[in-house]
Amino acid sequence: MGLMATRTKFAKVLNNLTAKTQNLRSGSCSNGITRIVGANNPVGGFGSIFQSYSSAAVATKEPEVMGSRLMSLETLGVKDYEDYRRSLYGEITHKALLVDAVGTLVVPSQPMAEIYRKIGEKYGVKYSEGEILNRYRRAYEQPWGRSRLRYVNDGRPFWQYIVSYSTGCSDSQYFEELYNYYTTDKAWHLCDPDADKVFKSLRKAGVKVAVVSNFDTRLRPLLRALNCDSWFDAVAVSAEVEAEKPNPTIFLKACDLLGVKPEDAVHVGDDRRNDIWGARDAGCDAWLWGSDVYSFREVAQRIGVQV
Repeated sequence: MGLMATRTKFAKVLNNLTAKTQNLRSGSCSNGITRIVGANNPVGGFGSIFQSYSSAAVATKEPEVMGSRLMSLETLGVKDYEDYRRSLYGEITHKALLVDAVGTLVVPSQPMAEIYRKIGEKYGVKYSEGEILNRYRRAYEQPWGRSRLRYVNDGRPFWQYIVSYSTGCSDSQYFEELYNYYTTDKAWHLCDPDADKVFKSLRKAGVKVAVVSNFDTRLRPLLRALNCDSWFDAVAVSAEVEAEKPNPTIFLKACDLLGVKPEDAVHVGDDRRNDIWGARDAGCDAWLWGSDVYSFREVAQRIGVQV
């Protein structure tokens, strides 16, 4: 018990050091959150509002952070965090991989505002795509007062509000057509064409795989529509778990479903707050998609599985 506690504590320290370095490398603000408004949602696409940062200020801080990180690693006698994990766990560094859905596993095939407008034309929607996007962002930013969760069961009340506010159209037939469209393979596609091969290799090597997503109950039929539901040993959906990332509960539930301890799992997602901070709060390792890793093949290699 004492050894595991030490490992977990040390892993968190190294995660924090790595996160600081990656923040600076990727251009994310280390003291101002780079955040997406209205992202990672099953009816819409991505409504991104990024905060600006000063590259000069980042450049002056990087050597200091890098130096402290390297000093800590050298003191412990290992080159980097992967070597540290292998020194504890062997060649395969994690027993489980947790994967975010929207923005990591899948992405919308067309811009959200374009679909809202195209489907809405026959129902009298007059707003331009720019107007729809701006209204969508405003609606998504507002507190959802009916529940502490946005996605409850099928999420219909929440999405009815979002669609009506974004388009000015409250026609029930319009909503149902739009809602159902986002359960099909027309609306989404896989981020990584090698995902199938990678996940099969991971599972063959004994690494368990789960999806962890802020989504409503349409996620499961969507995974079936994309022919990728068989890639996963478990699916943890916020609407079913009744906890949304970054709440650690959803990550702990995924680990429980897989039968692994949090410190034996690594989560991969594109959202620094929801995915990285949330997973680490649960005791999991975490890699930021598009910064720490850029493909599932790279994820597998870092875990120690060759594809």
